[in-house]
Amino acid sequence: MTDAPAIAARDKDQREAAAGDGDEKAVVGRTVTINRPRDEVYAFWREFPNLAGIMENVERIETIDAQRSLWVVKGPAGKTVEWESVVTDDDPGRAIAWQSVEGADVKSSGRVEFIDAAPGRGTMVRATFSYDPPGGVIGEWIAKLFQREPAIQTRRDLRRFKQFMETGEVASSASPSGRESESPTEQAL
Repeated sequence: MTDAPAIAARDKDQREAAAGDGDEKAVVGRTVTINRPRDEVYAFWREFPNLAGIMENVERIETIDAQRSLWVVKGPAGKTVEWESVVTDDDPGRAIAWQSVEGADVKSSGRVEFIDAAPGRGTMVRATFSYDPPGGVIGEWIAKLFQREPAIQTRRDLRRFKQFMETGEVASSASPSGRESESPTEQAL
């Protein structure tokens, strides 16, 4: 088992070899600095069901056991996609890696590292994900069309994670009252 996409390896030769093998279709890497202690940030992430409240396209995550979880994610055109994932590396407070189980509908893997930032600056969260979209090239194109493409989602989800860890809430463009409009002239009486 691998603990991260090969194309995300630190070694340049390994990255170049992986880039040419055609095994993994989409690789996304992002880093965000969160003004919270490393152990606190790791602990929140390690409880995978927490992520469903942060990640826009994740409907739910069910813990199967200490190493396995079931992910149910929104796909294009109102469909959902689900897969079982297994933790392949867990270094508490420092890193966690996973991959989908063999035969899963979505082939995916990832690694998140939690690194102390400069003193008083919190934690750098470095996330690298790889996935092979269902439906191949057409599925990838549809995902981009509906803005469910991993590069877009990873950036948004890490920003939402940062907001939640630093403030306890995620900013939303939705109306705070739940009404469609906050404008008094547009309210139905």
